[in-house]
Amino acid sequence: MKNLLLPILFVFATTLLTAQSYITAGGIRLGTDWGLTFKQRVLKHTTVEGIMQQSFQREEFMVTGLVAQHYPVLLNGLNFYFGGGVHKGWNNQPSTFENPNGFKNPFGVTAIGGLELTLGRLNLSYDYKPAMNLAGGERTFYMQTGLSARYVFYSNRDLKKKQRERKKEERRKKLRFWGKD
Repeated sequence: MKNLLLPILFVFATTLLTAQSYITAGGIRLGTDWGLTFKQRVLKHTTVEGIMQQSFQREEFMVTGLVAQHYPVLLNGLNFYFGGGVHKGWNNQPSTFENPNGFKNPFGVTAIGGLELTLGRLNLSYDYKPAMNLAGGERTFYMQTGLSARYVFYSNRDLKKKQRERKKEERRKKLRFWGKD
């Protein structure tokens, strides 16, 4: 137990020092399906996410749009999140004896819940993403899980730096204005 305690404390301490939130992040998603993911923070604890994915199990390409609410857990950069949205798919499965017309393109609603950790410019998340087709598709209900690795393109630190630079420039302009009078 003592041998395990030191590595856990080290990881926890370094996470506290380096964890930061993101504003814009994008990367890959691997799991039940694979694809690309892009997340944008729109409010303090709310993000919108777009996922383009291809299924390992079905010949189907899917685009999903989600809105999620984030709740900090233990430390800055570690969040529990949940939300929902809609999906639209394109099915390439051929006709079969049981289904002579093939499957129609799916459309439906999707929920999501998971845990994410942001360390510097790396955002990692693991989630559960059930989806229900309202029309089309091979099945009515899908249960998906995924691990996403995203690069943080724009972080809170970047935003604060830009705000400081803007304030500094405003002060310079005021000083120049008062210096000319």
